[in-house]
Amino acid sequence: MGHLAQKKRTLAALALSGWAAVAGVAGAETVAQTTAPTPGIAIELSSAEETSGACKLSFVVRNGHDKDISQAVYETVLFDGAGQVSRLTLLDFQNLPAGRLRVRQFQFPQACADISRVLINGAQTCSGVGLEETGCSKGLTLTSRTKMELLG
Repeated sequence: MGHLAQKKRTLAALALSGWAAVAGVAGAETVAQTTAPTPGIAIELSSAEETSGACKLSFVVRNGHDKDISQAVYETVLFDGAGQVSRLTLLDFQNLPAGRLRVRQFQFPQACADISRVLINGAQTCSGVGLEETGCSKGLTLTSRTKMELLG
């Protein structure tokens, strides 16, 4: 009988911990749903992949504005392993719908190991109906999931 009581206590503890886990997930969803997106653009350097002697950089971009962006072009600087400028270029992120994620990829004729940092130097072009001129630069958030730093 003592063994049966212990099993019941164990099952009750498991049921309570399962309920707490479900409640925690539900609570997290509620917070995510009620949290308003931050106005501005968020750019994440998601991956860097070697492809035939070139480096393909993948960016995840989120337009946190309530207006679509018809074109967003950023002046971008790549730095080599020694910290020196190796390339200055324009990256055209194209159209960015309001409140949506987009993935954009760019390929550079150098090894990924030769790129230590990526600097978003500023918005060269930022256009959209009803969008402020500074809509692509004000509130810009940059993150990286790679060994390369993404700076702004």
